[in-house]
Amino acid sequence: MTCLVIAEHNNNEVLPSTLTTVNAAKKVCDNPHILIVGSNCSKAAEHASKIKGVEEIIVCDDDIYENFLAETVSSLVLSIAEKYLHIFSPATTFGKNIMPRLSAKLDVAQISDISAIIDGNTFVRPIYAGNALATVRSNDKIKLVTVRGSSFDKEELKEGGCKISDISLSQNTSSPKFIGHELSKSERPELTSAKIIVSGGRGVGSSKDFEILEKLADKLGAAVGASRAAVDAGYVPNDYQVGQTGKIVAPELYIAVGISGAIQHLAGMKDSKIIVAINKDEDAPIFQISDYGLVGDLFEVVPKLSETL
Repeated sequence: MTCLVIAEHNNNEVLPSTLTTVNAAKKVCDNPHILIVGSNCSKAAEHASKIKGVEEIIVCDDDIYENFLAETVSSLVLSIAEKYLHIFSPATTFGKNIMPRLSAKLDVAQISDISAIIDGNTFVRPIYAGNALATVRSNDKIKLVTVRGSSFDKEELKEGGCKISDISLSQNTSSPKFIGHELSKSERPELTSAKIIVSGGRGVGSSKDFEILEKLADKLGAAVGASRAAVDAGYVPNDYQVGQTGKIVAPELYIAVGISGAIQHLAGMKDSKIIVAINKDEDAPIFQISDYGLVGDLFEVVPKLSETL
């Protein structure tokens, strides 16, 4: 039996989180299947069919799945779950919304936020804000696994495509109804997929002073992040938060400005390829994991850096 990857997508293409999840899935099965659920999602299915090593794309295209509600998506997955030994999903908001419901319905334990795979039954996941690694073994008949995207490479795309199959499921008309959502819009890259991130902490001082970081980010084509302390202080919105209780990121370049380096924040960004820290406190813990450190006043350093670029 093969494994199934529940794809995160925007109806036009699969997101990077899906590519890393497929890479993880291929470590336990050679030819995974990908499930594309959505409304008018044929383009996403075509994109998914070009992922290397995928045997089949299973598509369920219906208006009822337009907003990816956990109740309807999980019902669909349950209808085909018995065909698979492993079901994978990204450890993103998308996956965290669906997989616990599947776990309860199937009466199996969910294996969350894995960072490595030892074999088909044994997985590694970070605990204690990333300061320890737990090796978890499951004997459940179906393994439900969410994948930490920063721990796996993105699976490559190929020319041509694989088999695409359509399925459908009659859903209960009394299913929950989508009312609406509020999204913050930005021209900057999305935080979890950005190649460069400029993050600020409590040391930035105010929401107005965060504009200094935003100017630097715009020069670099970067996303803007923040520590929990900066978010709790009201400097920036919640969706900027990087860390254990925020978003897990692993960009090519992470610039930490005015961030002391609490373990909860480090848990969300320590897998970054290059870490640059700017802080006036030379004893700040952030310098212990940074590749480059600059001790100085951020209100002098950051504007000069922006002018130089």
